[in-house]
Amino acid sequence: MKKILVIDDDVKCNQMICRVLENEGYAVSAAFNGAEGLKLFMKERPDLVITDLYMPEKDGLETIMELRRSDEKIRILAISGGSLSINIEDMLSAAEDFGADAIMAKPFHLETFLLRVKGLLDE
Repeated sequence: MKKILVIDDDVKCNQMICRVLENEGYAVSAAFNGAEGLKLFMKERPDLVITDLYMPEKDGLETIMELRRSDEKIRILAISGGSLSINIEDMLSAAEDFGADAIMAKPFHLETFLLRVKGLLDE
């Protein structure tokens, strides 16, 4: 069974993503900020990390950089709904520059999201 770590400070979004992934048969862990997510990553060593970009304590870009330093082969999907001050496309592009394997803007269609997850895990 593939393991996925979801890191998102939006509790409802985090819970929805976890529920959808669990319904697909994945083992899912959840963290609500980058610092918590990195600790969980080191403990559980998931196959895929899905991280939001705007979070307290440690944002998604910092989280992606630290994940890459810890494990260059870990698959990373960066997701974001943007912010009032930064363009979402710029932030998602930066996530790729920092090491994300794939990016998705929120809100996203669940079918597209699940296809992206499956594709990342099958690579």
